[in-house]
Amino acid sequence: MTQLPGLLDTEAIRKDFPLLDRVVHDGKKIVYLDNAATSQKPRQVLDALNAYYEQSNANVHRGVHVLAEEATALYEGARDKVAAFINAPSRDEVIFTKNASESLNLVANMLGWADEPYRVDAETEIVITEMEHHSNIVPWQLLSQRTGAKLKWFGITDEGRLDLSDIDEVITEKTKIVSFTLVSNIMGTVNPVEAIIRRAQEVGALVCIDASQAAPHMILDVQALQADFVAFTGHKMVGPTGIGVLWGRQELLEDLPPFLGGGEMIETVSMSSSTYAPAPHKFEAGTPPIAQAVGLGAAVDYLTAIGMDKIAAHEHAITEYAIKRLKEVEGLRIIGPTTAEDRGATISFTLGDIHPHDVGQVLDELGIAVRVGHHCARPVCLRYGIPATTRASFYLYSTPAEVDALVEGLEHVRNFFG
Repeated sequence: MTQLPGLLDTEAIRKDFPLLDRVVHDGKKIVYLDNAATSQKPRQVLDALNAYYEQSNANVHRGVHVLAEEATALYEGARDKVAAFINAPSRDEVIFTKNASESLNLVANMLGWADEPYRVDAETEIVITEMEHHSNIVPWQLLSQRTGAKLKWFGITDEGRLDLSDIDEVITEKTKIVSFTLVSNIMGTVNPVEAIIRRAQEVGALVCIDASQAAPHMILDVQALQADFVAFTGHKMVGPTGIGVLWGRQELLEDLPPFLGGGEMIETVSMSSSTYAPAPHKFEAGTPPIAQAVGLGAAVDYLTAIGMDKIAAHEHAITEYAIKRLKEVEGLRIIGPTTAEDRGATISFTLGDIHPHDVGQVLDELGIAVRVGHHCARPVCLRYGIPATTRASFYLYSTPAEVDALVEGLEHVRNFFG
């Protein structure tokens, strides 16, 4: 088995993840290569969830009894941990949502309801890209349909990079918001943030970044990014499902209207009108995802203890090795960048004329879990004239042996289909 440089002790790390010991299909040990969809959870996160429910379960911000105070401290403590993890200037800029989709919808709706100078209307433009997850396409389509704003986008090159050759024509004085993914969930492309944000700032447009495929895998510094909003989700970064994050610049959160109304987000309520609590509570209506936030806090602790720089380096090495091995498979075509430079640990591919669903099913019989379909990024498939892809995605616990198993599995698929 090929060994990578000793960046991470994957053998020790894998012992923290109970599911990685699971066997399927008559004793085959699971080879989990679907991390772009969701990551597995370490024992430390599972223990934090259990401890909350067993010892401190109560609603937050409302009670004065000991359980309510403990729950509130755990919930707000998780906010502190996330703020430090992304280098937010203030903890009050961290809003908990249920996932990245809700975070992005929150931004789109705020801008549709906002007063000037932030309002998106029929005289303005919205800019996205062709490589977005549907969660960063559909909310802007809905906003465009509702307001009459013009929706524009950057295309993709044959190599799987954003085509910024017409950046001055796409981002114009009419642009109010530019929203794009930091790392593509289907191709793994790491996008040129600085060039896009520089042009957006020249015309006074706001910038929203979908960091769902970045936060689990690399250092995420919202101050260095210089965006106005950054969205990501917990379940892809060894945290539980049901918890997402929206970071926003504090002055924007103060000026923009809330997305949802209800308990906790109010300051005062009468039968004729209401006033709202300051951010972040203005955007957290109702009982929040308390246990999930506690679990996300534990996930942040886990990743921080290992080191995001070490995780990024490990994944780069794994991706470089995987690309090399996959190129050995006859008839395999990588969709997106074909080198490990400026790309994340996600590789989508086709295998001759074998449908990805068939590829995935045969691999599953071997105990290898990959993703098949359009990965909620159908415009990318349309761009390359394919119905779907097979996607293998890696994480901090991925090993060269798993890459080798994938390649051997793909050879078995080729032989199976003749």
